[in-house]
Amino acid sequence: MSNIVKETAKELGMTQKELAGRLKVDETTVSRWSQGKVSIPEWAFEMFELLKTEKKFNEAKEKFNQISNIFK
Repeated sequence: MSNIVKETAKELGMTQKELAGRLKVDETTVSRWSQGKVSIPEWAFEMFELLKTEKKFNEAKEKFNQISNIFK
């Protein structure tokens, strides 16, 4: 079974501790989710997706800014 917590942190380019900070939960909570000791709540799954979307948006915005600077 894949580990959504580890995969999400890796995709976002952050540690599980940093992920916990973004989610405003204690790092032990994220660790317990990762280890399967506690079920991941639905809101956390939704936040994982929102954080991934935010990252993609920021990457696209950066590319746009780079391209727009060419024409200045």
